[in-house]
Order: sequence, then C-alpha cells, then structure tokens
Amino acid sequence: MAATKVETMTTPRDSLPNVYTGVTARELDFVTRFADNWEALREIYGIMRPIRKQAGTSLVSYTASIALESGTVPAGAVIPYSKTTITQATKEDITLQKYAKAVPIEDVDKYGATIAVQKSDDAFLTKLQNEVMSKFYTFLNTGSLTGEAASWQAALAKAQGEVLNKFATIQKDVTEVVGFANILDAYDYLGSAQVTVQNAFGLTYIKNFMGYSTLFLLPATQIARNKVIATPAENIDLYYVDPSSEFSSLGLTYTVSGETPLIGFHAQGNYGTAVGESFAVMGMALWAEYLDGIAVITVNPAAAKAAVNTKG
Repeated sequence: MAATKVETMTTPRDSLPNVYTGVTARELDFVTRFADNWEALREIYGIMRPIRKQAGTSLVSYTASIALESGTVPAGAVIPYSKTTITQATKEDITLQKYAKAVPIEDVDKYGATIAVQKSDDAFLTKLQNEVMSKFYTFLNTGSLTGEAASWQAALAKAQGEVLNKFATIQKDVTEVVGFANILDAYDYLGSAQVTVQNAFGLTYIKNFMGYSTLFLLPATQIARNKVIATPAENIDLYYVDPSSEFSSLGLTYTVSGETPLIGFHAQGNYGTAVGESFAVMGMALWAEYLDGIAVITVNPAAAKAAVNTKG
C-alpha cells in the first residue's frame, strides 16, 4: 500500500502518535530526522532557506568583475558607465539519486526488529547525508579565486581577505565567512591551544576562529593537506528537488516531511524475496553562486619566499 504524503511533521520518533504505526511510522521517522539534521546543518553553515529547484532549470555559477571608470567627471558631463562583466563559470543539473536497501527476515529473526531495521535505517540516513556533503566539498575545490601563502595561518587570513575583497568589488554584502581546512593541518597548528572544537552530524568545526564564523575541519579525502578554502555564507545555497511533486503521476508516492521536502522515503515488504525494502529518492545540491567567490589557497612556503625575493 502506498505511503501517505505528509505535509508537515516534526515529531521525534519517541512521541509519534499511535495512529502512525508500522511502516508508515518508520517512513515518518526517517524523513523527519533527515529534515531535522539538515535544518541543523543549515544553521551551522549560515545558509538561508533552501531553494526548491524548478523542473527544467539548471544550477549555474558565475564569475564577476568590474572595470571601474574614473570618478573624476567635470560638472554637467556624462558620467561614464563602469563595465560589469558576468561570465557563466559552470553549469550543472541536479541529478535525482535513487537508493534502495533490503533487510531479510533472517536478520529480524536473528537480531530483532529494533536492531535489524532501525540500525540499518540510521546508517542509511547517515550515508545519504554524507553523499550530499562529499559532492559539496568536491565542488568547493573548484573555486577559481586561487593563491598561495607561506603558512597555514597566513592561508586562512589570505583566503578570508580574498573573498571579502571580491564581494566588496562586486558590491555584495558579506555577513559571515566560512572556511574549510584539513583536520590534521588544523591540529598541527592548534597544538595545545585552548580552542573548543565541536562535533555535530558528522562535522568537526570551530566557531568564531580567526575571523571565520565557522571553520570546518575535514579529512584528506575532502580537502588536501596544505590547502584552505573560504567563501561567504551568502554564497552558499541549498537547492533541492521536491520528491512529492510529480512522481505520484507514475504511481510512486514517497513520504516527505515539512514545507521543505528534501527527501522522499518509502518502505514495503516483498513477499517474493521475504525482505523489507526501503527506497529513498532525493535531489539535493549545495551550490555557490559565484565560483570566484570561493578562495582556494595553497600553503607553499618556498613559493611565497621566492615571491618576496623577486619583489626585493
């Protein structure tokens, strides 16, 4: 039987109303927890409200520059226009991702439903969340505002300065800058410093560090050592495809949560194989509007020293 589409649901799993039982309760629990996690992540990143992607549209990043004309203009003369150049830097479609998992009745018999079903749902949810984040980190590494610095601390300062300068040049407001660094580089620098490192939803980060509202500490699989990335929080948007929008026309009804349905989930039993099947569909992308609003600074002491010697 098709699951019921839920427009708004924020109730934790321990207090789901009795009317939601069995498979439907599982579906509600899954999508609600996923949505709650992303709401918390959105607040950590400082991202504005998620944007629903319309069918047939693509995500586009731009680079922007201004050739400023002289501001010294005689009285009564025509003020020359400064030329603004906006260039499309990259374009990408949100790919709908479809996932399925199965729990055989043998696992329920061996471990019990709480472990066999709930634990696998927990792991499933975490993997889906991490999939979105991994793609975002890959995207950040393509930032076109590049440079070098002599040390890790200098790289953090340079990355922040570069993005602030860039956004000031194109007259865009910046309220917060978020940074991304390799976790080993960070701990090498921090040493025994009294800095509070926080952990939440698989993220390790430091709040209010060296001018950054949040500095995220990532493993080498997501950001290489001796590299620092920075961008204004205003440059990051979360786009999503509504799984409840048009798929019901195919007979596919997914349970969703809230006014911002980021993921659709459906669970059912398959008597032919004696397994409990779970299906998830999502189209999510963290995206930066300005590719040259992402600073990617490499720590290179030798190159920095050479640059100083050249100037001297």
